[in-house]
Amino acid sequence: MGPVLAGVLQLLALIGALALAYVPLGNYMAKVFSSEKHWRVEKWIYKGIGADPDTQMRWVSYLRGVLAFSAAGVLFLYLLQRLQGSLPGSLGFSSIEPAQAFNTAASFVSNTNWQSYSGEQAMGHVVQTAGLAVQNFVSAAVGIAVAVALVRGFARSRTGELGNFWADLVRGTVRVLVPVAAIAALVLVACGALQNFSGIHEVGQFMGGSQQWNGGAVASQEAIKELGTNGGGYFNANSAHPFENPTPFTNLFEIFLILVIPLALTRTFGIMVGSVKQGYAILATMVTIWVGFVTLMMWTEFAHHGPALQAAGGAMEGKEARFGVGGSALFAVSTTLTSTGAVDSFHSSFTGLGGGITMLGMMLGEIAPGGTGSGLYGMLIMAIIAVFIAGLMVGRTPEYLGKKIGAREMKLAACYILVTPALVLIFTSVSMALRTPPNSMLNSGAHGFSEVLYAFTSASNNNGSAFAGLNANTDWFNTMTGLAMLLGRFVPMVFVLALAGSLAEQKPVPATAGTLRTEKPLFTGLLVGAILIITGLTYFPALALGPLAEGLA
Repeated sequence: MGPVLAGVLQLLALIGALALAYVPLGNYMAKVFSSEKHWRVEKWIYKGIGADPDTQMRWVSYLRGVLAFSAAGVLFLYLLQRLQGSLPGSLGFSSIEPAQAFNTAASFVSNTNWQSYSGEQAMGHVVQTAGLAVQNFVSAAVGIAVAVALVRGFARSRTGELGNFWADLVRGTVRVLVPVAAIAALVLVACGALQNFSGIHEVGQFMGGSQQWNGGAVASQEAIKELGTNGGGYFNANSAHPFENPTPFTNLFEIFLILVIPLALTRTFGIMVGSVKQGYAILATMVTIWVGFVTLMMWTEFAHHGPALQAAGGAMEGKEARFGVGGSALFAVSTTLTSTGAVDSFHSSFTGLGGGITMLGMMLGEIAPGGTGSGLYGMLIMAIIAVFIAGLMVGRTPEYLGKKIGAREMKLAACYILVTPALVLIFTSVSMALRTPPNSMLNSGAHGFSEVLYAFTSASNNNGSAFAGLNANTDWFNTMTGLAMLLGRFVPMVFVLALAGSLAEQKPVPATAGTLRTEKPLFTGLLVGAILIITGLTYFPALALGPLAEGLA
């Protein structure tokens, strides 16, 4: 079997598995967030944190809960790292330095999971399991909760109430993420992923010295790392490490975990707003962009420019021989079109245009299908903008799902889409203008610029993957990327929840002959075009200086 055919078959198998999971998982999550009953374990949690799950919140109260919970998470994780040297199960590792501890705390709480450290050389069992793994669950649940609040904004009328943040957070964790992650972890263990609390072992003799390997609860963390679109590897090699990703099957399974919840949430959205066709329209938009990017990536990486690539069957430098070009391209696109920092190959080693595709995937806002929750609310913001553009074309007040899109709604949507580009471009330009930060670049010229641009694109969009050439473990990059991650995560949430509150207060507008049919393929095409054009106009100059210049050289 040729490498191209193998890549295509993997893509088809993945689409089939996602299609089978779409309806049952989407229906289940709709029931979870619509139910009025509380499980016993949930009641214990509510009692422990002092929350009343039946109290309805307006958007300001909902946002206050999001920010308070996340701030507490940053503080707890920061202190846990600073105290690591005094904790049991530290494997002899010392406490993490302040700048790196702040960066890591901001990273995992913001669902970014950017790492400026080597996991097996820095973090002990307690920090990995009680700190990082816990945040993998709850940060993903926060994203789902905000998305559900926005959906309720469309579904409800004449009220500013969006549900209860604490109930949504607990249900998303207890009823969705924990059971699915437990099953996924068992699959990974069965396929050879590591799961223990072993210490450090010296293995063999290599070039006159020995190699040290850590044990750890790898499979359980790997499962929620992918399922919650978190990223962040137990080991520095991330999902290219055989302890995290042993076989081609687990590689495809991990891609499935990355995509399944963001895609299924479109079904949840359709059910909650009373029209599954609306969910299918959003799903079609996501899938169109994702398949298009996978096709482009495979083409750029399989293109045989020269005898070395032709002999290897594609651009194999920086890729695992176990997964090949097809599996690596599929993973790279899926991880950068979602907020997942996991990698099974090194994006800096991709072709110039291939590296540009990974960056563009993040620059789209990670909405195809995006992160757990964040992908859905990001796509709904873009849908509002597309409806507004269509309204301008025909001279009609835009409406979406029975809600008028007025000046207030458009200002909030515009602010949302401007936040991350501003962070990416400002932080990148400042880093390139100063004297010291460019010293962290491994390469010079266009590729070196791409390293810095990729870093702040990844941080500001809460992705977490890296170009692998940049030395980000400096005070400048630890602090600046940490700020970019926090601002890129929580400032957009302010606009999302404010928009949800504004929509929930409206009374529904009846559809007429002039109403734009947003469940039709025409709207899907308009939405895809709006996403690509807005992103292209925003980032094209920066891309032209980096990956495009390198790819066309």
